[in-house]
Amino acid sequence: MATGRDDFVIAIRSAFLKKKDKQKFSLLTLIFLSIFVIILSNFNLKVINVIKSSINEVIYRSSFFISIPENYLKNLKRNFDDHMSLYEGYNKTKNELEKLKQKKLIDDFLKIENAKLRSLIDENIKSNEIFAKVLIDKESPYLKSIVLNKGSRENVKIGMAIIDGVYLVGQVIEVNYTNSRALLLSDLNSKIPSVLEPFDIQAVISGTGGNFGIIEHTQNEYEKKLDESDVIAYTSGLGGLFKPGIPIGKISKEKSGKINFFSDFTQLNYVKITSYKIGSDE
Repeated sequence: MATGRDDFVIAIRSAFLKKKDKQKFSLLTLIFLSIFVIILSNFNLKVINVIKSSINEVIYRSSFFISIPENYLKNLKRNFDDHMSLYEGYNKTKNELEKLKQKKLIDDFLKIENAKLRSLIDENIKSNEIFAKVLIDKESPYLKSIVLNKGSRENVKIGMAIIDGVYLVGQVIEVNYTNSRALLLSDLNSKIPSVLEPFDIQAVISGTGGNFGIIEHTQNEYEKKLDESDVIAYTSGLGGLFKPGIPIGKISKEKSGKINFFSDFTQLNYVKITSYKIGSDE
């Protein structure tokens, strides 16, 4: 009778351990084991709690050790990406610095050449600057002028240039002891000898009473060249009041003969009153 029972158990075990049934057996074993653990956990037995804690400890520590290579690879990739980004930024900054160095060399050369040319024609430009505050804006449909808080007491004289930053905005036309009045470039009476660059065309910039000026005498000469590049108006130095090369404005491509001033005359607060003396070093 015992032999028959053993044979029965061996037959069942062999059936479960067949190759095609191994997966089913493992799945059934896990299901039964899970059900068994769940049932036992409801009894709140100390042994079961210890087993659960041990299993959790093993799982948590195993997860930690398993995640170490993954986290290391992630950090390695992140550091590599940061390094490549930093390297690209370094190369970009290096190229920009090299371009600035080349531009500085060219600028230094132009300054030296300019000094040589001035020495050849025995010309020396000296300037005196007086900082002034704009007190009043005098505006009418045609008159554009400003009143400044510096006058003859500070050696302000008629004809001196009014500079906003590096841009020409007008000239002094009236001087009192403690204040003076300057005519802006936009005034109808303003006529400034100018040169249009990069084409070296002599012109006169006239005010219109509005917030822009017009180019006189050379419209037909520069209009054909507007599509080639931007045209900038500078003082030409003719007349001896202003030194050459003070920026005035940019020629508008949309409207022929119109020049947009670099400075906004409605926003003037502090300006420089400047005089230029052009002559010999002797």
